[in-house]
Formats: sequence, C-alpha cells, structure tokens
Amino acid sequence: MKPTKVEVLLYELCIKLGYCLPPKDIVRLSENPPGTVDDFTKAVFTAEGVEYAGERQRWRSVRDIVAQHFSRWEEESREEPNRPRTTRGI
Repeated sequence: MKPTKVEVLLYELCIKLGYCLPPKDIVRLSENPPGTVDDFTKAVFTAEGVEYAGERQRWRSVRDIVAQHFSRWEEESREEPNRPRTTRGI
C-alpha cells in the first residue's frame, strides 16, 4: 500500500524532528487532515501532547516542514488539474 501524502509528511517530521505520532493519530490526520499549515502544525503538537505556546523554535521547525509539503501539494494539484485530490483541502 502506497503511503498517503500526509503519511509522508508525518514520516518526515518523525525522522527529522522526532515528532513520531501514535498510529491512531496518523490515521486520524491522514483521513481528515487540517486544511491550513498552522492548523496542521497545531494538530501535530496536540497529538504529541506538547504545548506549542512559547515554543517558538520548535513551532517554526515543524511549521516549516508542514509548509513545504502543503506548497508541494498545491503545485501538484495545479500541474494535474484533472486528477482527483487525495486529501481534503490540500
């Protein structure tokens, strides 16, 4: 089974930053991903049980990776306008 775009993003967060979410949260985010970079970043912190307020550097590190993926997904959707999207709002 090919991983979803969200799973690829979450895998990168795990490998690069150590934000390795529990399987149930990976499934939840893959099935219903937040539609904005900030909301997705908040969801990662929440799933990890980490308070993001006051964690500027950690927030920025996670958000930068999320933003890169969102940007890539947007580019892909523009390049293939007739292809159905694989994630909601992304």
